[in-house]
This record gives sequence, structure tokens and C-alpha cells, in this order.
Amino acid sequence: MRCCIRGAVTVDANTREDILLNTRNLLKEIINQNSLKIEDIVSVLFTATRDLDAAYPAVAARELGIVSASLMCAQEMYVRDSLEKCIRVQVEAETVKSQADVRFVYLKDAVKLRPDIAGKGKNVAVAIDGPAGSGKSTVAKELAAELGFIYVDTGAMYRSIGYKCLENGIDPNNAERAAELAGNVNMEICYIDGRQRIFADAVDITDDIRTQEVADAASAVAKIPEVRRILVKLQREIAKNNNVIMDGRDIGSNVLPDAQVKVYLDADVAERAKRRCGELAQKGIEADFYKVLDEIMARDKQDRERTVNPLVIAEDATIIDTTNMKIVQVKQEIAELIRQALL
Repeated sequence: MRCCIRGAVTVDANTREDILLNTRNLLKEIINQNSLKIEDIVSVLFTATRDLDAAYPAVAARELGIVSASLMCAQEMYVRDSLEKCIRVQVEAETVKSQADVRFVYLKDAVKLRPDIAGKGKNVAVAIDGPAGSGKSTVAKELAAELGFIYVDTGAMYRSIGYKCLENGIDPNNAERAAELAGNVNMEICYIDGRQRIFADAVDITDDIRTQEVADAASAVAKIPEVRRILVKLQREIAKNNNVIMDGRDIGSNVLPDAQVKVYLDADVAERAKRRCGELAQKGIEADFYKVLDEIMARDKQDRERTVNPLVIAEDATIIDTTNMKIVQVKQEIAELIRQALL
């Protein structure tokens, strides 16, 4: 049976790299969500808004191995106030599905075109929990970029409050003063070139919060109920208005209990320490393995034993042990869970 499958995606910039990356992601999702093989594809028609002229989207199809199908690119008719930097696609394919059963795919801002189809009008939330060094942030960040979701690093939010406490001479363990600061600090979560940036009182502190001293302060303020209430409210607001992949310690169990996909990543503590040393080495920081190991074990103990929303495995979470897995394997496993949740 021959069916037509529609899809669309927006791009951030009119560059060859951005056009091809987002077109590849769109085509891969169409193929995956409709259980297609490359050889099933008969033809692909691409249209692009007139503000995109740095590359032909069809190049991305050839990069994926779609070389036997007929490929055509056209400039879309201009309509005033229409969605900008948008690529639409119509894939004609031989499939066992009927036309009524095929899945159309709309990524990034293109979900606005067909909210009734894209996620059935409801934003998609993916909760990834786990201890330090289990791979949460790396996997969540890369997967969000590939799927066109917003990546929310909740740990960075707690680090921001810890950082501001240290900057203002406040003991992070002082619940009253830390909560007062959290309530008064003007925290903004911005997404620049697809990356989350943290601003506190109009100052970008994204890079400043990645020290062990700040990590210790973050662990302390994370125990304070009022601080957690303030930040959880912000995190839920982001998820309410966007398709998100959010990582942390209590996302599936507390922050987003209704998330469509919940994952708990874990790994052997020695492997997690090894990874952390590798991250520090990439930044030119020499680290003692056993010191890092002790720090991670101490952090695990704090996270699991805190009285307010401790690190736990949500009852409906899928547990993935990443000890002997590559990042790409973990991403593939979670991406499959997302696809299954949207079926």
C-alpha cells in the first residue's frame, strides 16, 4: 500500500549545517515512527520558507541513504505572518499501514502547525533521573537537540541558588536565608543556540556554577523545602509550555509525576567517578580518582537520605544501567521509549 506522510520542522539559523541537521532529524523520526525502511520510500517533496536558502533539504535525504527515491525541493508560497524558517516534507512510501494509520511528525516550533497531530495537542515530558555521573545530562542534552525538545537541567538551577548563596556570604545550610534568597533572586532560563543558559539577576552564570564548591552548596540548598518549592514551580511552568527532556533526582517521582516517559539511569560508582574525572580532564582540570570517588559517594548519600524529595526510582520508570553502554546506545533506548509513548 502506498501512503503519504507529512512532517515539518523549524531551524534556528539559515545555515547549511542547521538546515541539514534538522531535516535529517525530521526524516529519521518519520522513518522510525512509521517503521519504514529506506527502500520503502518512493519520493520526497521538500518545501522551505523563503528565509531558508543556504542548502537544499534534499541533500539531507541523500546523506541518510535515500538515493533511489525521487527527491524534489521547492520554495513555499509566502503567507504573511506564517511560521518562519520552516521546512515541510511529504514522504511517499510503500507500507503495510493504511493512510489513516500513518504518523505525521512535527518537530520544534513546527508543532504549532498541527497541534492536534503533534503530541495530540499536549506537550511531551520526558523525566530522566539518576545519581551523579550516570550520564543523565549528556544523554538528555543530546537527545533533546536531536528531537527538537527543550532540555531542562534542574541541577543547574540548584547550583545557581548555591552559587548566589556563596556570592552573598550566606551559609547554604541556613534554610531561612537560602529560601529568602531563592525567592528574591531573578532567575531566568534562556535557550541560546539550543543550549540552556542560566541568568541570575541579569548575569549569565552558566559556566561559573560548575565547580565542586558550588556543587556542595547546591546539595545543601536542595534539602530546603521552600527552595525546592520555588524551583519546582519554575520547572513545571517550562514543561507546561514546551516539549521537554528534564533531568535531575526527583523529576519522575515529584516534579513531573505525569511525564509520558520516565527513565532512571544508573551506573557503577567507580565508572561514574571515572567519567567525572574524564569530564574534568577535558576542561584541563587534573583530578584525583579516589577523591572524586569519595565526593560522588558522599553526594549519593546526601541525595538519597534527604528528607525532602530524595533520589528515588519512580514506580513507573524504566531502569537503564549505563555502566557498559555508550551514549548513543542509551539515547537509542530512550528514544524508542519516547516513540512508544507517542503511539
